[in-house]
Amino acid sequence: MAFQEKITKLGNKVFGSKASEKLGRFVTRNEIIGFLIGLIWGRNLTKLAIIYNTDKWGDHFYTPHYQHHLKKFKYKRMNVLEIGVGGYDSPHKGGNSLRMWKRYFPFAKIFSLDIYDKSPQEERRIKIFRGSQVDHDFLDKVVNETGEFDIIIDDGSHINEHVIESFKYLFPKLKNGGVYVAEDTQTSYWEDYGGDSEDLKNEKTMLNYFKQLTDTLNHVELLRKDYEPSYYDKHIVSMHFYHNMVFIHKGDNNEQSSKVIKNEKLKVKESKASLADNA
Repeated sequence: MAFQEKITKLGNKVFGSKASEKLGRFVTRNEIIGFLIGLIWGRNLTKLAIIYNTDKWGDHFYTPHYQHHLKKFKYKRMNVLEIGVGGYDSPHKGGNSLRMWKRYFPFAKIFSLDIYDKSPQEERRIKIFRGSQVDHDFLDKVVNETGEFDIIIDDGSHINEHVIESFKYLFPKLKNGGVYVAEDTQTSYWEDYGGDSEDLKNEKTMLNYFKQLTDTLNHVELLRKDYEPSYYDKHIVSMHFYHNMVFIHKGDNNEQSSKVIKNEKLKVKESKASLADNA
């Protein structure tokens, strides 16, 4: 049972349901209590997910992957963007993962966006914008106010078209050395979200879109005369696929080929046979 749920359950017995709900919110949003939580459990993202009642652990098992990829950012002064606040259309629900990130990254500014009004979920170091993740004018205004991001997490609509469109716009707004994460990629297989369980090569699904980007990692090995590297060729340095989530690391993908010269030809004496000899 999540920490907030335990507080609420105890409060139900002592104060009644409405008062206990307020008590649960107070405990997880109070700065002094939050400081103590961070002091004791701040290095354990799974524990923080339980305390703040986010589905990144329990409904899903994302937090070990997050901690593995993001621990280097732990004490960095930076900008984090999470698409989607949670709580559907209720302004008084959601924000659980934002508070988790706030506690895990004690020097970060946490930004989020949602199509619904989530302003009641704002607090110190948490700023929420209202708008669509595929509205470029809106996203322009967000980035102009916040600056570029170190971490971007898409936990928004999970509609395949939206995830792809958001990545295309926001990945260039990610700083070099940053990480872009797409959650709940299982909707790649769900028709209601624009997914496809029959044609597993459907290019309109988010997973197939991300899978085809893996070729960018090796663009210098392509034998294509006059090949011009794309933005993704130049800036995707690694990709990691897990159950229902993808991590894309950004940097300078400038490692040169040991076999290919300017995407045109193999170096002298390199052939299929010589490659096999060096195996």
